[in-house]
Amino acid sequence: MKVPSSLEPLMESMIIDEVLYRLMSGKEAEVFVVQKGESLFCAKVYKRSTTRSFRQMTPYTEGRKVRDSRQARAMQKKSKFGRQETENEWQQAEVDALYILAEAGVRVPRAHAFVDGVILMDLVCDEAGDPAPRLQEIELTAEQARECFRFLVGEVTRMLCAGIVHGDLSEFNILWAFDGPVIIDFPQTVMATANNAFTFFERDLNQLRSFFARFAPEIAETEYAHEIWAHFQKGKLTPDTPLTGKFQHSKKAADVLSVLANIEATKEDAKK
Repeated sequence: MKVPSSLEPLMESMIIDEVLYRLMSGKEAEVFVVQKGESLFCAKVYKRSTTRSFRQMTPYTEGRKVRDSRQARAMQKKSKFGRQETENEWQQAEVDALYILAEAGVRVPRAHAFVDGVILMDLVCDEAGDPAPRLQEIELTAEQARECFRFLVGEVTRMLCAGIVHGDLSEFNILWAFDGPVIIDFPQTVMATANNAFTFFERDLNQLRSFFARFAPEIAETEYAHEIWAHFQKGKLTPDTPLTGKFQHSKKAADVLSVLANIEATKEDAKK
């Protein structure tokens, strides 16, 4: 096929030899199957940010650090340069996450290069050697659903131990590879230390729970998000922490009046 302009730098640098075909096209990126020598890879090409607003990106980027102060100021002002830097930072977040999570032992595609908005990474394949389908395309038995859910809960736990929350985990960004599930799509990762991290963490696990409960209804009764987060907050979470899927929510009523009183006291102190 004709080489897309976005992949020409990889051809010129001899990072890849040939572009075989386009695998998929979404709102944020296109994915191509490419070849280097005898090996196949996929190249994820980010599209320009026309469908994703920076307001939508803000909850995900809380807590991320920008090393260059000039870049940080431009990003805050949302100038043309700043918007481009924000988009670059969004893309770099996925690359960084892939390296960190691979090092932590999480099943993600291994990244090989990041050139001009293109990530070159492993091509995840099924048993026939073809590109692996997404989990949402697979009809599971009840036992497969239970096993896969347990495995992915473990992967989410391992990710959290590495300081990362996926932020948009569902059956649409998990591939059904020949040797087990592989998690993909990481530009929206949230730092585990961010104030809103649990909101995204709980949503990730709830989405997985809803999907797998279609095949094994008892999964709908699990409470892994709160259980895992409780261990994490206490500093006791490891990838091998025993989990039960059960969590006892506190029945103690919130002392709303005390909270409001503290807020008012803080406001008065600020005026002094």
